[in-house]
Amino acid sequence: MDGSRRFGAMSPNPWWVGFVCGMATFVDAAATTGIGIAFVLFQAPTPGAPGLTPDQIGMLTGVLTAGVAIGSLLGGRLGDRFGRRTVFLATMALIVIGAATPFLGIGFETLLPGVALIGLGVGADLPVALATISEAATDRNRGKIIVFSNLLGGFGILLAVVLGIQFGALGADGGRIIFGAFGGAGLLVLALRLTIPESRTWLLARSSEEPAARTTRFTTARLADLGQAPLRKPLLILLAYYTLTSLAISVAGSFGTFVAVNVAHLPVSEYQTWTLLAMPAAVIGALWFMSVADTRLRMTYFVLGAVTVVVSNLVPVLFGFSLPTLVISVIGSTFAGAFCFETIMKVWTQESFPTMLRATAQGTIYAVARFATAGLNVVTPALLALNPFGVYAGVAAVAALGFLIGWLGFRRNTINHFTLPTPGRPSASARPDVVHAP
Repeated sequence: MDGSRRFGAMSPNPWWVGFVCGMATFVDAAATTGIGIAFVLFQAPTPGAPGLTPDQIGMLTGVLTAGVAIGSLLGGRLGDRFGRRTVFLATMALIVIGAATPFLGIGFETLLPGVALIGLGVGADLPVALATISEAATDRNRGKIIVFSNLLGGFGILLAVVLGIQFGALGADGGRIIFGAFGGAGLLVLALRLTIPESRTWLLARSSEEPAARTTRFTTARLADLGQAPLRKPLLILLAYYTLTSLAISVAGSFGTFVAVNVAHLPVSEYQTWTLLAMPAAVIGALWFMSVADTRLRMTYFVLGAVTVVVSNLVPVLFGFSLPTLVISVIGSTFAGAFCFETIMKVWTQESFPTMLRATAQGTIYAVARFATAGLNVVTPALLALNPFGVYAGVAAVAALGFLIGWLGFRRNTINHFTLPTPGRPSASARPDVVHAP
């Protein structure tokens, strides 16, 4: 069968693919952010009353984080073995099912399986969603669409924060509304995903009727290949870069409110209201990066963004912990992070690995960073209570090291090198899915 006739009709509009997969990122971000808010609303008002204890909230949060890490490992590998579409549909279904559990009860035993399912679904969804985008796009728009999908995730965070502000006074009912919101969004995305066929690139890679393609790295599916040249170097660089920067970002991201209340002595409502200004900063940064993501300028913006993130983390260290310094730090990091943090990591990952290992590599990178972040989060409150200035100075140093590793690894690889095969002609001249190691 001619490859072009078999697979050519299966190429949807890449921006539509980016929107649907980006909406999955929207659901993932709304779920992980909203769950943290909902747990507080599910908290027992008095000892012995129905609801969660602080220890149970900590355990559930740990289960969610571990679920995301495990899901990233499993989902990436399953997506490479069995297809992006199949895994994507299954992961979104897990999130929808998990979101229904608070309507059965808000006790620890009831919430535990639901939170575990959500964590697994969120973690497994990310690598296959990104692989789907990158394989539907072209060299001219791949970076832009990945940035666009990441931007939609920011709106998921905004949804969770707005729902928390709007329904926080309702207690447990407000928590159920938050779960219901991202569960309903997940159901909508699940329906939208049915409109997108399996990745044409993945189908071609798996096709036994294309023996020539199976002699190239376009179809390699051996896990051992990730530990060999030319894939080992980009994998190690991305693991080190993303893990270190994630550790740094997680302190302000996960404990910003903790610092505001316990170090700067600010009311929660006042701090959260001001940090909403970070949302337009994130949108402006993402749109700006979209204009340079597929050009030679993206590495220049990476350097400028990295310097700004490091300096932003040092603002409270240099000028003390107060509402202005914390707000400046958050907004500066959020805006500059659009050029040098998760989005560029996603672009580099999609460009650095062949089709049959792309989601596996992405999932591995996410998983390692999530496990490391979970470990740091356990001790962060104690460290902040001991020396908040030292913590933020350490965060700046860790971020600087991570950004330096990313720059050293990818400074010469400043544009997309993602040559896809010609349908029906996977010859050596087509150079399918060439891997350009940094």
